[in-house]
Amino acid sequence: MRKEVAVAVVVTTAATVLGAAVLVRQWKRRGERRWRHGQRILRKFARDSATPVAKLWHIANQLASDMQEGLISSGDHNNLSMLVSYHAPLPTGEEGGIYYGINLRGTNFLIIRARLDGKNEPVTEIRRKEVSIPSQIMVNSDSTKELFDFIAIELAKYISVHGETEIARDKKLGFTVSIPVVEAPLSSGFAVKWNSLYVDNTVGKELANEINQALKKHGVEMQVYAVVNDTIGDLAGGRYYSKESVAAVTLGMGTYVAYLESPQQISKPLSESPKSGETVVNLQWANFNSSLLPLTEFDVSLDSESTNPGGRTFEKLISGMYLGEIVRRVLLKMAQEAALFGDHVPPKLRIPYLLRSPDMAAMHQDTSEDYEIVDEKLKDIFEISNTTPMVREIVAEVCDVVAERGARLVGAGIVGLVKKLGRIANKKSVITIEGGLYEHYRVFRNYLHSSVWEMLGSELSDNVVIEHFHGGSGAGSIFLAASQTQNAHS
Repeated sequence: MRKEVAVAVVVTTAATVLGAAVLVRQWKRRGERRWRHGQRILRKFARDSATPVAKLWHIANQLASDMQEGLISSGDHNNLSMLVSYHAPLPTGEEGGIYYGINLRGTNFLIIRARLDGKNEPVTEIRRKEVSIPSQIMVNSDSTKELFDFIAIELAKYISVHGETEIARDKKLGFTVSIPVVEAPLSSGFAVKWNSLYVDNTVGKELANEINQALKKHGVEMQVYAVVNDTIGDLAGGRYYSKESVAAVTLGMGTYVAYLESPQQISKPLSESPKSGETVVNLQWANFNSSLLPLTEFDVSLDSESTNPGGRTFEKLISGMYLGEIVRRVLLKMAQEAALFGDHVPPKLRIPYLLRSPDMAAMHQDTSEDYEIVDEKLKDIFEISNTTPMVREIVAEVCDVVAERGARLVGAGIVGLVKKLGRIANKKSVITIEGGLYEHYRVFRNYLHSSVWEMLGSELSDNVVIEHFHGGSGAGSIFLAASQTQNAHS
């Protein structure tokens, strides 16, 4: 009897061990299948996102062609709007003295005071004061009068404390606007007014008249020549340091471009005659669209669920507002179909725009042996724990694909712009870039520079110089004030 029990126990134990072994093999096979499927998703995404040099040149050529068409026609058939935005001369590098600027940024504005010493010397003695705009002014959609009164009062206070005892009556006040993408409801009159600066060059003059009335009312003896977007200010700064500066690019949450164009190249009617041999054009390359762009299923779904389906296609591929969201969508599909983070999809991974581009950059640039920063970000943002180093490496690779594509497309855009100007072969062109995406995302910046070098080769790449904007936030208003004051004296 005892032998029979012993035999039964042995048989039962053996069957249990065998069953467990079978389950382990099945689990491993299922895990391997999931892992292979996750790899297939990543490889397909990388293929669809690829930007070989030949494709980049096709995109650059298309952009140059669309730019030329936009300078001829004002019609809606061209998706690339070309707004002639600023007619006054830009700095020469000889401007000197103390100047003031205002940089309106949505819920606040900066007052900037700085000294220029001419001879292309760096800006010195720069001071900034950030002033929050009261909420009751922000929600006033009827008029900007209350806002400009508030700005004039705060500027008068600032000058009384930090300024000269007397300001020349013809000294200009630079005024730039940089409304963040996520600031101010789009339905408010506040946002509509500022966003219209990018599509209607008459708005800047109207706003200048309003702010000048407020400045006079509150005893500030300066005048604003024009209210412009801050990318034009960046172009003015680039021009101060180099006569070969031809364009400025903003690469942050959104993306904007301003460049110098010969008036002879512009066939459509101008609101006023340029005061120099060049005029500033606001290139709306955020709206650039082409069948050549490397769009993936994730870009298509992002676009269809956005607030502007079919619009700002190029921006959705290259700007900080969208890079992290594309990464999140890829990771979500891998979690759903390949169980990248386990049998259950992390709930927070389903929340749109939860992954910001600075966090994406931190994961992408993680050089620790086991991707410890990736692990930390997954826990903090999505509450995803217990990931393996292999899973974290996959996350970093997804970030790499998204960043490389975006940066190389920016490079193609820059080459296309310089080609339109006819400067690739025998003229040096300086492109000024400003914005957190370029400044703080090192790998993105490196991919951008390398794409331009790959496209132009060693013989021509020195003709396109990409530089970070000098002076910091809002400083473009100082360079505009200097050039406008100098022009008033001449």
